[in-house]
Amino acid sequence: MTERLAVSAETAGSGPHDFIAGLPKAELHVHHIGSASPRIVSELAARHPDSRVPVDPEALAGYFTFTDFAHFIDVYLSVVDLIRTPEDVRLLTYEVARELARQQVRYAELTITPFSSTRRGIDARAFMEAIEDARKAAESEFGTVLRWCFDIPGEAGLEAAEETTRLATDDRLRPEGLVSFGLGGPEIGVPRPQFKPYFDRAIAAGLHSVPHAGETTGPGTVWDALVDLRAERIGHGTGAARDPELLAHLAERRIALEVCPTSNIATRVVTRLDEHPIREFARAGVLVTVNSDDPPMFGTDLNTEYAIAARLLDLDEEGLAALAKNAVEASFLDAPGKTRLAAEIDAYTASWLSSRPLR
Repeated sequence: MTERLAVSAETAGSGPHDFIAGLPKAELHVHHIGSASPRIVSELAARHPDSRVPVDPEALAGYFTFTDFAHFIDVYLSVVDLIRTPEDVRLLTYEVARELARQQVRYAELTITPFSSTRRGIDARAFMEAIEDARKAAESEFGTVLRWCFDIPGEAGLEAAEETTRLATDDRLRPEGLVSFGLGGPEIGVPRPQFKPYFDRAIAAGLHSVPHAGETTGPGTVWDALVDLRAERIGHGTGAARDPELLAHLAERRIALEVCPTSNIATRVVTRLDEHPIREFARAGVLVTVNSDDPPMFGTDLNTEYAIAARLLDLDEEGLAALAKNAVEASFLDAPGKTRLAAEIDAYTASWLSSRPLR
């Protein structure tokens, strides 16, 4: 990792939640629609009463209880169907930024699936204008910098890949905040190599490659993402733990894993948190970042994910600060921005430690 993940027996298990709550952070793996809070989902469901999504926010807890990954995808797509107008897009984006700011997230790369909206009839230009308007408002009002990752919904096939690539590379449509190109959805039955031509075009247009891989499959999918899609980061990468050679490759090349512990439990990819491979990743020297994925759907947020990482990796405050700086290093923030955010993390940590009572 970027710095030593410091360990303290005194803090292990004490849950440094106050420190985490104020820690400046970057989030690299969080989905646009998957970040819709129960309040926003219920508001959107009320706007579109033909949907099967519950209007009652309390009923959403049961609705967002998943039996497996396939069930999660089915429920996720039902929420996708609530985003039907540019106004829906703008509302969702702005509210996601508000929630990120509440958690001291200074910079976030939000994964957006434009195909899901354009296929439902939202004009592509209106879609881009909606997310950009929300992005600029969020930075002005909350101080949170948003950037976009346009991802291909793998379950929708090559039609979706073609449309997503067009939207990401057409200079007349491409939004100013777009920095990367991804691939989400199911992995089983959706081989990564078929998407190579689309990633080649996106990379040629200056975008970074950040596909999901190894979330529900083994290390072979991660290798495919690295070789065929030229991945610079890996979304999830859970299956990479089964291949020491792959872990060594990731560590040597500083290819970060976007680890989402609660997500992996909610979708039944990992049975118990204590069995999560984040420990294997850290021991192998892989650049580990911690993220929330689809937080309201999984009953979590980024602060909770940091608390989980603190327990699993036995981190004290300095270790948590190092973990936060991993995300800064792995981000596509410009060099001056990385320097500023890393310095803010250091200053916050130094201030916290200097004010802590002596034990």
